[in-house]
Amino acid sequence: MNKLNLQTLETKLWDCANVLRGTLSSSQYMDYIFGMMFLKRMNDQFDLESRKIKEDNDQIPKEFIEQMIEDATSYETFFVPESARWEKLKDLNLNIGPELDKAFKAIEDEPKNTELIGVLTTANYNDKERVPDAKLNQLLQIFDSINLSNEGLEKPDILGDAYMYLLKQFADDGGKKGGEFYTPEGIKEVMVQVLQPKETDSIYDPTTGSAGFLINAIEYVKKQGKNHRNVQAYGQEINLSTWAIAKLNMLLHDAKGSIIWKGDTIRDPQNKEGATLKTFDKVIANPPFSLKNWGIETAENNSYHRFSYGVPPKSYGDFAFVEHMIASLNSKGKMATVVPHGILFRGGAEGKIRQGILEDDLFEAIIGLPSNLFYGTGIPAAILVLNKNKPVDRKGNVLFIDASDHFVKNGNMNELREEDIQGIVDAYNQFETIEKFAQVVSLEDIRENDYNLNISRYVDTTEAEPEIDINAVTKRIKEREGRLVASRTQINGFLRELGFGEI
Repeated sequence: MNKLNLQTLETKLWDCANVLRGTLSSSQYMDYIFGMMFLKRMNDQFDLESRKIKEDNDQIPKEFIEQMIEDATSYETFFVPESARWEKLKDLNLNIGPELDKAFKAIEDEPKNTELIGVLTTANYNDKERVPDAKLNQLLQIFDSINLSNEGLEKPDILGDAYMYLLKQFADDGGKKGGEFYTPEGIKEVMVQVLQPKETDSIYDPTTGSAGFLINAIEYVKKQGKNHRNVQAYGQEINLSTWAIAKLNMLLHDAKGSIIWKGDTIRDPQNKEGATLKTFDKVIANPPFSLKNWGIETAENNSYHRFSYGVPPKSYGDFAFVEHMIASLNSKGKMATVVPHGILFRGGAEGKIRQGILEDDLFEAIIGLPSNLFYGTGIPAAILVLNKNKPVDRKGNVLFIDASDHFVKNGNMNELREEDIQGIVDAYNQFETIEKFAQVVSLEDIRENDYNLNISRYVDTTEAEPEIDINAVTKRIKEREGRLVASRTQINGFLRELGFGEI
């Protein structure tokens, strides 16, 4: 049997997107396609496990085997109720939407599937104006042509890889809307490699989006040859549809033990434990830039002791997320977050917060990124690396890295190449001054600069003007003047012979 490879699956998923194109915005495709992909995945794996039950128990009476097949406890993964089975759905032509909605509801209601509660019912398939039966039937036929069980896949993580491919395609196609739930791969790679998560770590993303950071952290642990199932992954997401995508994404990447909370992280953090917060070994995030209505009233009450450095301005919520992340780090914790450059140098309340964090010696590195990396905004961003357990040789110092010119153009976007990622990570690991790229700066020097963290203040990337040899230039001027006089004399001679006046 030919196993499904990544390229084929990506093509199938993009075919689904083309079926829906025109009736839905690209940011809405995901609910329909991902839901149906997961439905087919569950059914194919259920069929595989059902077949295995039959094969392993072929010596016992048939009626007992049938009882085992309908017993949810017989299955390692999820149990698919009879009303949600693919054989009952794949050939539907009429009223497909209501049947799909019932199928998803039945799956969520099954006690075996507690991790799926609220995940599969976020999309409304019974919307005939936007997704008529003909389109749903096309989607069913596309998914019917592929086997998404473990046995049918070329490699175990192919579903997760294809999932991330389609998320990126949505971001490419959807512009700003797509970018709300997708962070470019190069940025995630830099941040994960800087944090170097271990298999025993707890990792938290307070603005988790589609859970890309958590997935990359888990993949990093896998690449180190460690058991990724030991990683304790947590996240919180405010958007219900995106939360559902994050849950599915984690499940497709074999991270069933992960916890993705719903809700507003600033106003109602779900990592709360009584009056304080649950803390983690690593925190990683790409919060919304300069959020206006971020919840200043919560910060003024200093809920869960998160805002001891000060209350951020009402119109700029960037430091609200930074302070939440600091409060969510344990005593040896380390975090990396994406921020707009403004919080590096703006004064007022932000200046006081920045000063407090610096005086506590939490800043370890500030990495300036190229502009136009993110979907929906061309402004350059920076990565803040804060560490509650800085190595002795890094205490009292901050590393500034200027990677703003290290990228390749890809269409109308810029992109970090593998060598750009590696260059940033190597510079961070070395923690040494590199001419025109990285500078180790003492806290004393930063104090003298009034706690301003503008990268260009510390990393000089300007090219020196070449020295001018005045004597050589003067000599060339005199030579040209001499040639000019000779030419004028020759021209005047010609003019006199022709009876004209001199010039």
